[in-house]
Amino acid sequence: MPVDVLVETLIDRPVEEVSAFAGDPSNAPEWYANIKRVEWQTEAPVRVGSRVAFVALFLGRQLEYVYEIVEHVPGERLVMQSDGKPFPMRTTYTWEKVGEGQTRMTLGNSGQPSGFAAIGAKAMGRAMRRATTKDLARLKALLESR
Repeated sequence: MPVDVLVETLIDRPVEEVSAFAGDPSNAPEWYANIKRVEWQTEAPVRVGSRVAFVALFLGRQLEYVYEIVEHVPGERLVMQSDGKPFPMRTTYTWEKVGEGQTRMTLGNSGQPSGFAAIGAKAMGRAMRRATTKDLARLKALLESR
């Protein structure tokens, strides 16, 4: 069973500011509650082919995975794909100007759990939706307080 989660929020900051901050993996620990550490495997900044290692806590387990940037349109879209550990995952950010100084950001995660992870895919999807909804709320609060 695939996992496919898409959440969005409106942030009262310009799209350039939101996309620059959220689209820089180095900032992930500031707004993702579960991401504890980020380490660039290639030289920053973000570009297609960049690789970034993450250490996260999810459902009580430490996860280590590497994302590769597969699409990058500055200020509009960023797509990252994992190396398959613990299962293949694709994360997509989009940013859209929706008024003066306001940005609609979407955060999507999709993947196909296999083995033991496939058994809990439905529950994992619900947990991911809760977590990403909270993460976007945290990002919104962080950026709007600046």
